[in-house]
Amino acid sequence: MNVEQFFELFLEELKSRDKLREYYKFHDDPGKLPFRKAYFTQRLQYVLDQVHAHPLSPSHPLTVSPSHPLTIWDCGCGYATTQIFLALNGFASRGTTLEFYFKEIPTRLDFWSKYGDMGLVRTSYEDVFSTQINPNSEDIIIVQDTLHHLEPLQDSLHIFYQTLRPSGQLIAIEENGNNLIQRIKLYKQRGNNRIIDYYDEGLGRMVTMGNENIRPYHAWRSEFIKAGFEMVEDKLNYVRLFPPGFFQKKQPLEVQQREQALWQRYGLLREYFFFGVNFVAMKV
Repeated sequence: MNVEQFFELFLEELKSRDKLREYYKFHDDPGKLPFRKAYFTQRLQYVLDQVHAHPLSPSHPLTVSPSHPLTIWDCGCGYATTQIFLALNGFASRGTTLEFYFKEIPTRLDFWSKYGDMGLVRTSYEDVFSTQINPNSEDIIIVQDTLHHLEPLQDSLHIFYQTLRPSGQLIAIEENGNNLIQRIKLYKQRGNNRIIDYYDEGLGRMVTMGNENIRPYHAWRSEFIKAGFEMVEDKLNYVRLFPPGFFQKKQPLEVQQREQALWQRYGLLREYFFFGVNFVAMKV
């Protein structure tokens, strides 16, 4: 199932899911729907492209006889949206999450079971720092809007590095910490209070987390290299530059293509005005 087909069904699902509809906000302002859809679908497509490109993926052109099935861990899976999309494309995954998301997942799987095998989706209520490390067990780790919540960051990267198999990949979907508008917005929201403690009812204890502690790519890169990873620089990708009005004047695909050309050509635009950054790190 491609991202366009998935998104149309996703909108239908949201009509009967109040919490999800409030979270994703796709129905709030019809005028902003193409803008929000573009960001959502580009990020999903990025994840799917990296999974397809993995040497153990059945869809990889050079894969003949994989030594084992491709294993995927979606850390911070939230409502399991990415896992559901991967399942509809034939990929199994396990997801871990905290907070209010977890209770919504079973009813979501009921809805999506009409379109694909939701037995490929496994989820658990789990803190990454309490997870029993199973060394060399995962081929891919997905961290979507999750890295900026993980503190201490180096401890989490150590867990990811230990868990990945040699040449395993971590796919990161993040906000660009250098984006000027987002930096101002977050400063007004939380000041410099980038790390907080909160009580998690599911775990029954206090948890330390990053308070929207977003970073620019060069900062993520430095942290990953310190943890032993190698950055796959040709996988670096920036998304979302133009405001919603551009999507009303031009076709969304045209806007996206223009954005992709601009971030690769102009460093200042890329660093300070693009909203999202996607990248891949590899265990060496």
